[in-house]
Amino acid sequence: MVDKKRKHPKEIIKAEANSLNFFYADGTQALKKISLPVYENKITALIGPSGCGKSTFLRCFNRMHDLYPGNKYDGEIILHPDNTNILDKRVDPIEVRMRISMVFQKPNPFPKSIYENVAYGLRVRGERNKRVLDDKVEEALKGASLWDEVKKRLHDLAFNLSGGQQQRLCIARALATDPEIMLFDEPTSALDPIATMNIEELMAGLKEKLSILIVTHNMQQAARISDYTAYMYLGELVEHDETDKVFTNPSKKETEDYITGKFG
Repeated sequence: MVDKKRKHPKEIIKAEANSLNFFYADGTQALKKISLPVYENKITALIGPSGCGKSTFLRCFNRMHDLYPGNKYDGEIILHPDNTNILDKRVDPIEVRMRISMVFQKPNPFPKSIYENVAYGLRVRGERNKRVLDDKVEEALKGASLWDEVKKRLHDLAFNLSGGQQQRLCIARALATDPEIMLFDEPTSALDPIATMNIEELMAGLKEKLSILIVTHNMQQAARISDYTAYMYLGELVEHDETDKVFTNPSKKETEDYITGKFG
């Protein structure tokens, strides 16, 4: 269990993993007793070499692993303030995904119009009121800094957008259900530098409304945008602290070796 009083007492914990283990269907243990807080209105970056468990950990937060039979969680992820263990089998994973949205590495718009992409989660929830849908779609597109670019072409196919616009559309789709946490899995790795800068600026604004957990291989990106950084290796959490401290004065030699390029 994370000791809330010991570290960063001024921060509010939005979610926390407690002794989280994860096993793939073939028995491979991908996560080993990870305990990590996600602070409210902050960006937490997960860094570490390929295959260390970053994306696996991220996908536990919205139960993406449920989509594949045989995968097994052990431990808990508590979502505050209602203290819900989102890994509990009695908790509906669809509702979890409404509260904790995810943006993937490559833009993945649905083969629908721009409007219908953003409205999708609302329709899944049962929303049928056109005025409500119109308002929420506009609000989400504005939240993703895309409204001015697409407001006159809402019924165009989403695939007609540029790569950077498609990723912002996916962010708008994720925002439409009013999530409390957003998960980003290498959201800019397929984008050019200008589109990357737009997404980073967008995330900096979004944290005023929600909490963000991001996986990135780009340590400069982690240093630029995150408030907290967690370094993972071989399925274990090696170090977690304020980003400035992790990058300038890490407490573990393994973290320092990775950040300075001696390893990884």
